Amino acid sequence: MQEPPSASPTSKGKLRRLRALIVKETYQIIRDPSTFLISLVLPLILMFLYGYGVSLDMNHLRIGLVLEDTSPDAQSFSQSLVASRYFVTRIGRDRREFLDDIIRGNIRGIVVVPSYFSSFRQRPDNIAPIQVLADGSEPNTASFVQNYVQGAWSNWLQQESISKNLKGLPLIRAQSRFWYNEELESRYVLIPGSLAIIMTLIGTLLTALVVSREWERGTMEALMATPVTITELLLAKLVPYFVLGMLSMTMCAIIAVFYYDVPFRGSFWVLTLVASVFLVSALGVGLLISSSARNQFVAAQAAMVAAFLPGFILSGFIFEIASMPTFIQMITYLIPARYFVACLQTLFLVGNVWTLIIPNTLAMLGISSVFFLLTALRTVKRLD
Repeated sequence: MQEPPSASPTSKGKLRRLRALIVKETYQIIRDPSTFLISLVLPLILMFLYGYGVSLDMNHLRIGLVLEDTSPDAQSFSQSLVASRYFVTRIGRDRREFLDDIIRGNIRGIVVVPSYFSSFRQRPDNIAPIQVLADGSEPNTASFVQNYVQGAWSNWLQQESISKNLKGLPLIRAQSRFWYNEELESRYVLIPGSLAIIMTLIGTLLTALVVSREWERGTMEALMATPVTITELLLAKLVPYFVLGMLSMTMCAIIAVFYYDVPFRGSFWVLTLVASVFLVSALGVGLLISSSARNQFVAAQAAMVAAFLPGFILSGFIFEIASMPTFIQMITYLIPARYFVACLQTLFLVGNVWTLIIPNTLAMLGISSVFFLLTALRTVKRLD
């Protein structure tokens, strides 16, 4: 008499079932155009927006230049401002000509060269008799105006000291050198950091929306009626979208290096490893959201609030974490994008700094484990 088959499935049967689920998810991806829009088109749009729309470089500041002195020295200094790439300069004879413009925000500052400007040669301290009026409604821009004018004055003094050998002016100039980002281009920092924000949004949306869509269509109930375990279900959802997310990451990295000319000094394999760990955490957040939100609209809103906004604000991508309140700084340790931004900026601008990459990668692994543990506990095989 033949013995009944064992109720517990063999490991071979588990692998066959998992492979079938992965194939099913792959076909679902191929047949669903919205998945490709999220994974391929949306990253292109975001790369374009971050590459051209987000910048910390303040070039072409609009200022008004009041020339009350028409001496050769005043004319020479005014030409140094006009020729500067940092300013778009309008010249006038009276500061009242620019008051309406600065009130309306048409210009960001007024530089006044007074009638006694040329007397600086007789002053022992060589202090510039220049007045800078900046629009304080934008404090950062006002600081840029002030610092740029001071820099222009210092450069002009150096040129004058060399060309005319002015007495009392220093002929020795300290030369600053910047490591890792010699050109001081903010896009070299922002574009690598934007990859973390893009992958946060893409990874979260891929799993959150797709699983929620299955709940809406009723296919998830059919899966719950099968012998599929929670672990197999989570892995089947993770693997295909992980591959799709890595394709998106590769595409974004290629655009950053070859289109935006961002230097890449690290290892491609290290970048792949770090991106893989981070993408698993992003997909885990999406799965956790989908285990609670069974509506696509709710899942999309939850993904924005729970993943994208914290990643954008608290990752150090634009806003310096050290300048945040201590309580907010503690919260940033729970944001995976914080560690990914640090790894990306290091790999692109510095290289393989293992003392930074290894701790951040381990932190992302720990957060990923917590997300999947919560998802496994939250996801149960019942329909209520």
